[in-house]
Amino acid sequence: MPRLVNVKKSVMAADEEHASFIRSMMKQKGVLMINMIGSPGSGKTTLLEKLLPKLNLRCAVIEGDVATSRDAERIAVTGTPVVQINTQGGCHLEANLVRKALRDIPIDDIDVLFVENVGNLVCPAEFDLGETFKMAISSVPEGDDKPLKYPSLFHQARAVLLTKVDVLPYITFDRSAFWRDVQKLNPGADRFELAVIEGKGLDDLIGAIEDWLKDIRGN
Repeated sequence: MPRLVNVKKSVMAADEEHASFIRSMMKQKGVLMINMIGSPGSGKTTLLEKLLPKLNLRCAVIEGDVATSRDAERIAVTGTPVVQINTQGGCHLEANLVRKALRDIPIDDIDVLFVENVGNLVCPAEFDLGETFKMAISSVPEGDDKPLKYPSLFHQARAVLLTKVDVLPYITFDRSAFWRDVQKLNPGADRFELAVIEGKGLDDLIGAIEDWLKDIRGN
């Protein structure tokens, strides 16, 4: 006969404890922690490269990748403190890994911590890293159907970024349908359209980041 197993504790309970620790630390330090989630090629690293030099805030970055330190090397060029996490095949970051990486982050001297998660729209949305909120990043070349195909991320995200809007004239993409689906899933999400290489939309995002930081600090 099949054996019935009663699960009395979440299999992710240990990692949830790490997430709770990180969240408490960020709140105590007054640090805005943004978990950036998007597909490979959605433009997460390029966004950080262009955004960090323009932000008049003290920032640090944790880079998550299956392998290589290439993204961290790109961020280091901006002069921003950065730590690379390689998951060795894992499809997402976990709070225990982020907590270890924080040992090399000057947490007392920053305002914003960006965590660039492993390129994936599924697994990273299911794991709490102790972040202030998740940011969903989707690019025009990926197609306009991503919100409804990957609803968990778009439902949870505080902010949704549509990147690479400069290629709209060359790709079949229903912008209205994309945002309509975001509205269905998450009517309260902040929305941004960016053409990062050209700098389009960066000022709006910078203003939002400044406001989010004020919100968590209560000023």
